[in-house]
Amino acid sequence: MADLLGSILNSMEKPPTVGDKESRRKAREQAARLKKMEEDERRKKAEFRKKMEKEVSDFIQDSSQQKRKYNPMGKIERSILHDVAEVAGLTSFSFGEDEESRYVMLFKKEFAPSDEELEAYRKGDEWDPKLAEQRRRLKEQAALEETASSQTKKAETCPNSNYRDKYSHLIGTSAAKDAAHTLEANSAYGCVPVANKRDTRSIEEAMNEIRAKKRQKQEDDSGAQSSSS
Repeated sequence: MADLLGSILNSMEKPPTVGDKESRRKAREQAARLKKMEEDERRKKAEFRKKMEKEVSDFIQDSSQQKRKYNPMGKIERSILHDVAEVAGLTSFSFGEDEESRYVMLFKKEFAPSDEELEAYRKGDEWDPKLAEQRRRLKEQAALEETASSQTKKAETCPNSNYRDKYSHLIGTSAAKDAAHTLEANSAYGCVPVANKRDTRSIEEAMNEIRAKKRQKQEDDSGAQSSSS
């Protein structure tokens, strides 16, 4: 019986010591602080969202504003603002090189930024529409001048295939034409004399002339023989 009673007493939880009570008290206090911090965080987020919703609504209703730039804010605040802007149908971007300097800009849909404008903000520059238009025109002008220059160089390097044009600066236009005609005639006639190729007599006339020459030669030969006899 004594052994049974002893085993029961040994299995029972011992009353907490002074050290155990202090640890549990600190744990309860820490849990309470964490819960309060979480509640405060949720409350602050809700208040910030409500504030952003009001500002975004005012921005949309103000026809004089096309965009709005906010001061640098934390990652959580930026995320909330992006969400509010998306729900409202706006375009939003974050800019800034580091976490401390990053900020949000809102744009109305009908005034969405161009790639050049976004690039300027990413570089930390201010966007000047007039200066951008001036740069665009200068860029187009430079492109046109480069194209014209390229076409001029191409025309200058193209060989001159016209014989008269090729040598006219050396022998004159008239002489170049005559030389061209002579070159064409000789090329066409080959090795036959040019004068023969330009004979305009008929075949019959040519044959009669040949016969007349033969008779004249025979008569000349007969006269020479008679004289010798």
